[in-house]
Order: sequence, then C-alpha cells, then structure tokens
Amino acid sequence: MNGITKYSIPALAVLMLAACGSDSNEPAPIVEPPPPPPPASTYVRVHHSVADAPDVNVLLDGDIALEAVPFGASSGVIELEEATYSVQVDGILADESTATVIGPADVELSGDMRYEIFAVGKVGDESIAPLIFANDFSAVTEGNVRVEVVHAAPDAPPVDVYVTAPDAELSAESALTTLSFTDNSGQVEVPAGDYQVRITLAGEPATVVYDSGTLTLADGADLVVAAVTNTMTGAAPVMLQVADGEGAVLVPDVNAGADIRVIHASADAPAVDVTVNNAAEPAIQDLAFLQATDFINLPAADYLIDVAAAGGTPVVLDDVPLSLATSDQLSIYAVGALGDGSLTLAAVSDMQRRIATEAQIQLVHASPSAGNVDIYVTASEDLSGATPAFADVPFNAEGLVSTGYVSLPPGDYVVTVTATGTTTAAIGPVNLSLEGGGIYTAAAVDATGGGLPPQLILLDDLAPAM
Repeated sequence: MNGITKYSIPALAVLMLAACGSDSNEPAPIVEPPPPPPPASTYVRVHHSVADAPDVNVLLDGDIALEAVPFGASSGVIELEEATYSVQVDGILADESTATVIGPADVELSGDMRYEIFAVGKVGDESIAPLIFANDFSAVTEGNVRVEVVHAAPDAPPVDVYVTAPDAELSAESALTTLSFTDNSGQVEVPAGDYQVRITLAGEPATVVYDSGTLTLADGADLVVAAVTNTMTGAAPVMLQVADGEGAVLVPDVNAGADIRVIHASADAPAVDVTVNNAAEPAIQDLAFLQATDFINLPAADYLIDVAAAGGTPVVLDDVPLSLATSDQLSIYAVGALGDGSLTLAAVSDMQRRIATEAQIQLVHASPSAGNVDIYVTASEDLSGATPAFADVPFNAEGLVSTGYVSLPPGDYVVTVTATGTTTAAIGPVNLSLEGGGIYTAAAVDATGGGLPPQLILLDDLAPAM
C-alpha cells in the first residue's frame, strides 16, 4: 500500500522548479491580477448659512465646484468618488476679488455616506467655520419624510425644537430635540403630511421664538432644516433654511409680516396724516416734506391708504390700495406734485441683510423737476473722464426709479448727480464714507416748495443721528 508522500516547503519548491525546467517549448502562462474594484460613491451637500457673508465659491481640490452661492442657499446632492478632498470656501468681495474664509482643509469622504457641509458663524467677528456631519446614504422609507434639524444661528441660545401636528398644544407635546449652536438632531423619519415647526427657549415651551405655521412634508422628502439668523422681517431671531436635495428655501416666521416706512418726497405738499383702512385715527401724523418714519411692521394683507393734509382735511389721496406679503420691506414715497395732480404713492424695495464685507447703497430718483439724470460714484470730485455709474435715469412718479442696492468695497466715495449728458453737478458732490455692513439710501427730491435745485433725503445709515 502506497502512503501519502509528504514534502517540506523547500522540497516542494525544488519539484516546481524542476517541472518548469522540463518544459522547453511552452512558456509559463501569465496570470493577470484582477482589476481593483471601482471606488465607492460618496455624496455631498453644501449649505451657506452665514447671514453677514457675501456670495461664496466652493472649491474641491482647487477647482470651483459651486460658484456664487448666496446666503440661505443649499446645493443639490453632489456625487463624488470616495477620497480625501481639499475643501475651500472663498467669499466674493464687492470688487469681484475673493478672500478665503474656510480652508483649504483636507476632508476624508467615505463611500456610501452623505456629508452635510455647512458654513456657519459670522464674518464680522471672524468666527466663520465649517460644520460637517455625515449619515449613511439610504432611501427614505415609503410613506415617510426624513428630517434632520441643525442649529446654525450663532447668536441664538439653546433651543427646543417641536415638530407637531398643526396647532397642537405644546404643553402636551415633547420636543423633538434640544440643540445648541452647531448641534444637529440626527435623522428622524415621520409619516408624510402636514406639520408645524416651533422653536422655544430650551426648557420653556411657553416661550415660542419661531413658528413655521403649517408646512406640508411630502412623501419621500429627505430634508435638512437649519435654524439660521433671521435677515427678514419680524421679531423672530431665526428663520428656517430648508434643503431638499435640489436646493433650499428660506421659511420666515409665520407672523413675520411686512416692514414699511413712509417718506414725504412731494416738495409742494403740506405736512400730511396717513390713515390705514379708514381708521378713526391716522397711523402717521404731521409728516413734513423731507421727513421719513421708522419702519413699521404690519401683518401681510391688503390695505387701503389715505393721505390728508395734517389735521385731516383735505384728503389728497383716497383709498390707495397696498398689498403686503410676508417679508416685504418697502419704502412708500409720497411723490410727485400736489399742484399738477401728479401726487401719488410709490413703493421701493429695501435691503434687509447687512453684509460685513461690503457697503450697499441705493439712490432713488424722486425729483420731478430734475428730468433724466446721470449718477457718478467716484474716488474724487473730478468728473473729467469719469463714466456715470448710472446713466439716463428717468423720473417716473408711479414706477419710482431706483438704482437698486449697489455693493461697494468699504471706503470713501464722492456721489454727484448731473443732468444726463453733462458733468455739471445738480446735486453734490457729496462725500461719503461707507463702512462694511452698512446700508445707505438717498432720494433726490425737488427744492422745498418745488422746482430746482434738487436736494437729497438721507435714509438708513446716511440719516442724521437723532
């Protein structure tokens, strides 16, 4: 009986070599190694949540991946190969140069994960920083919506977040989560349907600081909801930045209302009273030419506005309709001339968000006698060779013309208004020192009583200190 022959490893090697050497005609087969598996996918979503920051570019490995992302925006879900990436965020300054505000920093992105990359903090105190967290990449359970809540408002205290049926009594509900700045709730799935998000001071359910009203959360929605600094109207310290994988929307407090102010810009009109919805008493009394009210918050609704000479008679504008939407911020100008019947009310939108890296200035043409004008914004009073920043700006009482808010680097400027096609100053030159974070508005109006030369009403950060 033959036994099993055992070979040591050296002896086995000798036999293999001998076997190879015995074949003089056929080459040894070449065995190709199997190809490496393809890298797994990783998923990224980027959120701009810094209220006082300008638009930003987001760079991956030195290349721009997202360009000119504004505050309150979120990217769609970006699919990448798993790897370590250099992430950098550059703020876009008013002169179109850029300044790096985050990074570059190496971030390892693993496969089958979704990363939420937030820019949070404030530019003004140099606290801007990245906030990154990750979840397994997975589908939402059918019939449900998935929500993750993030505290991204640097000045807000610790809060409780309630997600309930609409109008549910909070005292009978439990908070979904308690969050401090930069905390997140983790992912929670709830049945699709109508909900109300309310935020209270931590441990104080009676102190509601934000109320979304009724929100419809759709089947399959996969939401990241950030509480960010409120830059809209109303008293709430926060609003919601709701990212759905395609982009984001900003949801103000349901009671935010609209902010309006009234500016008397009609040079031949007397001081006026302004009455809302035919009330027994005027809301604004004895507003004189060149004067403006502070901003007044009103519920979003339709209104009728009456303007009368101070004391109530005569009524010069009767039942002028005004429709206000949530988060409107408007200046209502009484403009035109009483003497020729052109007096009217005209609305101009105002800026609400201050940006630490730039000054924002708006010029409004409310002077019927000035005709079309050129507006120069220069470094000195010398206009020779200068090009108007705004050319051939017309006066239109009903569709009051504004330059809109123009962003400028902080610094010293000279503003000059001329008749179109000339460099002869009708207003100015006016020397202005503009600061980062400043909002500046000036309205050109007729001389007191009417006619020329025109003059300026200074508003916002240009208004004289009271």
